[in-house]
Amino acid sequence: MSAYVLLPAAFPALVFAHFVALLSPGQDFFLIVAHSVRYRLRGSRYICVGIAIGNAVYIAIAILGWTTIRSNTVIFSVIETLGAIYLVWIGFKLMKSQPYETISDAEVLKLAPSVTRQLLLGLNSALLNPKNALFYMSLMVVILGREVSVLQQVSCGVWMFLAVLLWDLFIAAIIGRPRVQTYLKQCIHLIERGAGFVLICFGVSLFLS
Repeated sequence: MSAYVLLPAAFPALVFAHFVALLSPGQDFFLIVAHSVRYRLRGSRYICVGIAIGNAVYIAIAILGWTTIRSNTVIFSVIETLGAIYLVWIGFKLMKSQPYETISDAEVLKLAPSVTRQLLLGLNSALLNPKNALFYMSLMVVILGREVSVLQQVSCGVWMFLAVLLWDLFIAAIIGRPRVQTYLKQCIHLIERGAGFVLICFGVSLFLS
């Protein structure tokens, strides 16, 4: 099968726009930082998976052409409000972070959030951000245009899902490296509090908007 059948002509532009968006820190980024800085990759990798799945849901919605979230003011406002409350709640929990104490690998395994909790944290962070829906719909409509086939849309969707997952895992892995942890151990609680403050700001901005 030819690459031209799987990928549209605008694929490079899509990849560039999507990667630029990944480089811009958002609520998902600070959630990953806050957990990987204390629990390393073990305590944040499934958050990355949850975030990627949440993005995949909105990618699928964009591919199916379902625009109810964008056009229905009530639904959009409900999701936005729930997202704001969720971010403020997570932010306040992180703001209570205490100074770092050396944690062994065994203690990380014991204290790290469970797989289910990590998945829910990541999934909720992605799904309760309606801007994700608007972002992927915009990518599909503005960059790919009307001539793109369903197969090409699916191929682009799989690429974006993998890009989100691998990028987030990369961030979590870098922060969780022992050498990086050595530099961060004196200020981990400050990083967590900073991440919490940023998440609260995101939540408040949703209310204000």
